[in-house]
Amino acid sequence: MASLARARFAGRLASVSRPVGFAPSTLRARFIQTSADTTQLHESPSDSSQPFKVKIHEDSFRAYNCEMPELDVEVTKDELLKMYSQMQTMRRMEMAADALYKAKLIRGFCHLAIGQEAVSVGMEHGMHKDDLVITGYRCHIQAVLRGGTIKGVIGELMGRQCGMSNGKGGSMHIFTPTFFGGNGIVGAQVPLGAGLAFALKYSGKENCSFAMYGDGASNQGQVFEAFNMAKLWDLPCVFVCENNRYGMGTSAERSSSNTEYFKRGDKIPGIQVNGMDIIATRKATEYARKWTVDDKRGPLLVEFVTYRYGGHSMSDPGTTYRSREEVQRMRSTQDPIRGLQRYIEEWGVASEQELKALDKEAKATVDAAVEEAKASPEPDVKDLWTDIYYKGTEPPFMRGREREEVHYF
Repeated sequence: MASLARARFAGRLASVSRPVGFAPSTLRARFIQTSADTTQLHESPSDSSQPFKVKIHEDSFRAYNCEMPELDVEVTKDELLKMYSQMQTMRRMEMAADALYKAKLIRGFCHLAIGQEAVSVGMEHGMHKDDLVITGYRCHIQAVLRGGTIKGVIGELMGRQCGMSNGKGGSMHIFTPTFFGGNGIVGAQVPLGAGLAFALKYSGKENCSFAMYGDGASNQGQVFEAFNMAKLWDLPCVFVCENNRYGMGTSAERSSSNTEYFKRGDKIPGIQVNGMDIIATRKATEYARKWTVDDKRGPLLVEFVTYRYGGHSMSDPGTTYRSREEVQRMRSTQDPIRGLQRYIEEWGVASEQELKALDKEAKATVDAAVEEAKASPEPDVKDLWTDIYYKGTEPPFMRGREREEVHYF
């Protein structure tokens, strides 16, 4: 088994000598690799709750004006199985949203994160429950992991009363006490994320904010303004670039003169991370949190190199600016769920049958949530006058579309 694993490991390294979507001119002597299963076992796992040591591949990280994260990390059987179950469930949820959109039960905007699950789930395992997260419109997974529910997300997408915003917010406007929603204006969430970090520092809380954005938003002026203020005030803010290599229908090389996004913080140090390996993403998040909260070294820029299998949104087929072969190659060779599955099986954490049981459970969970959301009614007309103001702060009355249309609270 060990010799087979080493042979497969060497073969995968040979196949990723150049990451997909990056022009040769942007490469250095070292580069990030995006295989999902290049972490190596150092000691065999025993008890399900006892940690055992693994080593992340050395090309899973690159650093700018800081040291790289440690490659030796500890994991447990329970955590690996939980991460696998969560990734599988979140993918099922996004696949369900895809089907509901095509059935015209979901309308409007809908941006899915199929293929990028290792980033969101890995981050959740590396941060604390009271840390704050804000992101762009590819936000459904974070909404669930940060305290929401699958039923709440699917219901919101379908405009039903059971939705996390009572069916009135849609795909992006879903919130929890530690998740500040998906934001539709490209890059606008980045200064808001810096503001969250300012509030944490001002109130003396030992937490940080994670302000997530994509490679397509990285050239926005407000992003650089937020960088400047965060560094000026040494805010506990982690700027997270989810580089899925295409901003809408434009490849990174066509939109950015410098595609090494982790180096674009100027005075802010940065790390680039293999965003397809969930163990690497978890470790990078722990590193970022220690940097900003424990060591109080100010902001940090983290770039996760990942890949989305679908288009930018449901209205984008995703194959007019990249080949079907490229997408299929990423699915078959660098899928984050399949990568974690190989770890679990080769390290003796669980059997193929046990993982199939988790797959079945994930499908059943999502199917049940979809049916519950379908059964939920749409908002009533009277609901148009609610949730406009924070409860208890409503004015005596509210004007409607016309001068004569007045609602009294």
